[in-house]
Amino acid sequence: MTTIQVVKLDVSGTITRQYEGKVVERGPHAIVIEAPFVADKPEVVFLDLVLRTGDRFVETYFDDRGYNIYEIYDRDSLGLKGWYCNLSRPARITADAVTWVDLALDLLVWPDGRRALLDEDEFAALSISRAEREQVRRDLLQLEQHFERLRPPP
Repeated sequence: MTTIQVVKLDVSGTITRQYEGKVVERGPHAIVIEAPFVADKPEVVFLDLVLRTGDRFVETYFDDRGYNIYEIYDRDSLGLKGWYCNLSRPARITADAVTWVDLALDLLVWPDGRRALLDEDEFAALSISRAEREQVRRDLLQLEQHFERLRPPP
């Protein structure tokens, strides 16, 4: 598999995270990569979702959508833990890198369909235009509709 650099930027253009992933698939407007989760501590907790170093992330980036989607699998059981979605500017996808700008707002989705919106306070504090703020809300709605369709019947 080909490796690629993933570069996460904040709205000022500063690199906040950078790592390598393996390219799984490329499409006309998207790329899917796989990368192990790596953190400064053994576990990171989002509500009741625990991420551990070595969990497998299957990450999809789009150059025509304002978000990316991380499908998260447990490192030991290999079971699906859920999806972590970053609201962002459309990614810039090149032959050797994916670069994206994080817009703070995140959507966490569990396999049973529960959803939680994270970091609304950080999003509110961003220095972005009203038009971009409204676009992020439209992108969030699109994401929520995507996961509503994936939800299994009761």
